[in-house]
Amino acid sequence: MQWKDRRASDNVEDRRGMGRAPGLGGKVGIGTIVIALVAWWLFDVNPLTVLGLAGGGDAPATEQQVAPQAPPASDEAARFASVILADTEDVWQKQFADAGQAYRAPVLVLFGGSTATACGEGQSAMGPFYCPLDGKVYLDLDFFRTLHQELGAPGDFAQAYVIAHEVGHHVQNLLGVSEKVRALRSRMDEAGANALSVRQELQADCLAGVWAHHSGGSRSMMEAGDLEEGLNAASRIGDDTLQRSAGRAVVPDSFTHGSSEQRVRWFRRGFDSGNMRECDTFAAKAL
Repeated sequence: MQWKDRRASDNVEDRRGMGRAPGLGGKVGIGTIVIALVAWWLFDVNPLTVLGLAGGGDAPATEQQVAPQAPPASDEAARFASVILADTEDVWQKQFADAGQAYRAPVLVLFGGSTATACGEGQSAMGPFYCPLDGKVYLDLDFFRTLHQELGAPGDFAQAYVIAHEVGHHVQNLLGVSEKVRALRSRMDEAGANALSVRQELQADCLAGVWAHHSGGSRSMMEAGDLEEGLNAASRIGDDTLQRSAGRAVVPDSFTHGSSEQRVRWFRRGFDSGNMRECDTFAAKAL
């Protein structure tokens, strides 16, 4: 990706080094991810729901002891994340403006180990996530090492796809999708709630594709091979692939994010069309 010498976002909070919860540590590895996903893989429970994150739960957040600071300019990984965030801001500001709406950019919080959120205690082991109650994306940059080394999805565009997916959840929140999903899920059984969660996650993948379409157009951030990196990342974190990697049988009723094939297809749909109206997974008869 041609990301260097581009605008970095001011909407970044660096909470790294502000303290960690006992026993959580500061690294994200496949082992910690597997442990955190036991609730899902064994009991078909969305691990983000366990933490009160997926539905924007009402678990109280603890106060940060020190005001978050912007990341240092010399931190290349943090700057990369900030530049990608800035690019999503540019793309979505225009998309919302074209639709006669105002876009409010999310804040990207960089942290290690654990951190307080309006949705409850966020943990690195859960990977990147979005909290709809405070409008912030939470990211431990060590996840990108895991994405490359453990999950088999290398490349800077694979990392950008992860950030764009979480920003996609922010777009859903601004459009009122997240609130509707939360209300519907609260009245469903587990299988129905999981199925609705899949549609929400696939829509976020599609919205990430819409961002990539516009980022790779006249603004020329994308390079040859970037799209393939994004599609590979989408495939590597499909529910079926993760379940097989854990040595378990694939159980579609337990899916909360979608299969590898579905995630690739919806990301590609957003990329090919560049139109967020093509991302209505909730109206789609087949995913």
